[in-house]
Amino acid sequence: MRIADVDVPDSPACTAAAEVASTYLTPALLNHSVRAYLFAAAHAAANGIAYDAELLYTATLLHDIGLVGEFDNHALAFEDAGGHVAWVFAAGAGWPVARRVRLSEVIIRHMWDEVDVAEDPEGHLLELSTGMDISGRGVETVPPQLRADVLDRYPRLDLPAEFLACFRDQAARKPTTRAADLIRSGMADRITRNPLDG
Repeated sequence: MRIADVDVPDSPACTAAAEVASTYLTPALLNHSVRAYLFAAAHAAANGIAYDAELLYTATLLHDIGLVGEFDNHALAFEDAGGHVAWVFAAGAGWPVARRVRLSEVIIRHMWDEVDVAEDPEGHLLELSTGMDISGRGVETVPPQLRADVLDRYPRLDLPAEFLACFRDQAARKPTTRAADLIRSGMADRITRNPLDG
């Protein structure tokens, strides 16, 4: 499997989400978001998981928007803040209310320990693929050629250091959030041992 084999939707909402992500995310976070989508779509194809490509792509491009200064909320977990931003984005894209709520849910759930694929395939795929890219969890299931292609086209840059700095900042300011729980549970060690950086 190669990048060209992965379905990347190009609806107006997807194009706008890519523009928002390119404007506000750092290069490392932007590449992380694109890799997460490609890994998610490849996993879905390999495992027969039906999903809404436009919804997943938009959620993946916006899932870390709550980490950037312009959208960081002083009290809310970054995934909750990102869910609110995504809801507003989807309203501007003309999505009906139920679809805006779904987009927000997918973004919020990417920080869950596990999302049931039967209940929420897009949330499951985003939770799975972001874990692959950040800590390397399950990345061995991505076909080696696709993994190499993705890393070549969308390099990791300084993602490990940048992501850890973001999460440490979130943990210090918002100690009851999932980001804080992950920092306390040794996330730094998992990130530094990610085979994608080997």
